[in-house]
Amino acid sequence: MTPDPADPLSRLDDPEYPALTMSQAAELLGVQAAFLRSLDSSGVLRPHRSPGGHRRYSRQQLVLAARMRELLDDGHPVASAEVIVGLQDELASARADVARLRDHAGGLDHKP
Repeated sequence: MTPDPADPLSRLDDPEYPALTMSQAAELLGVQAAFLRSLDSSGVLRPHRSPGGHRRYSRQQLVLAARMRELLDDGHPVASAEVIVGLQDELASARADVARLRDHAGGLDHKP
């Protein structure tokens, strides 16, 4: 999504825009800031950095952090949780591809 330069608030609609500070992100997720720092140090999350070096999180990063938190709470180690999230994403992408192909093939069947 490309933000509208005439409307700076349109950036808030972009799921990749790093709008949230670490404390805001931690509060929204119901976690300690240390959890977010641990995801950063393990390489799972790469938050954006402000000019002063402070971490800034996007909505997309918070979704990933929440997914990781759920798996970690279920007892998975970080490395396993990261693999599970990656496989879930690959499966979702493959299912979307199959649906697109079925729609396309269905449209071909009905043409004269």
